[in-house]
Amino acid sequence: MEWYGIIKSLHLISVIAWMVGLLYLPRLFVYHANEDTNTSTSETFKIMELRLYRFIMNPAMMATWGFGITLLCMNWSLASNTWLHIKFFLIILLTVIHHIMGYWRKVFEIDKNKHSASFFRIMNEIPTILMVFVIFLVITKPF
Repeated sequence: MEWYGIIKSLHLISVIAWMVGLLYLPRLFVYHANEDTNTSTSETFKIMELRLYRFIMNPAMMATWGFGITLLCMNWSLASNTWLHIKFFLIILLTVIHHIMGYWRKVFEIDKNKHSASFFRIMNEIPTILMVFVIFLVITKPF
């Protein structure tokens, strides 16, 4: 059994699950921002956002980091590659965005959101753009 391939597969599965959350949660925010507070629909969005963030996004982010660090430890020679340094920086940005989304979720939970649906539409694009750069770095290894 090749452990590196297994860990790499688990890393990719975790990345996919995390990206699903990073792409879907701001879309929920778009719809939630258009809802009045104290409605059954608003309360449903709160439950959906909490469950997505707590039970999918958080574990997937932690698994992504854990498996990624494990891969690096298993192949330390990668640490000298510039493309990996850039990828690491972009993953830090995705992690920051993840936590910002967690903050926005809490703001929605207490009915204090001040952002428009348009704001969340724009925020929805940031993880996508970062993901595209990460994929190109990993596949092409240009540096």
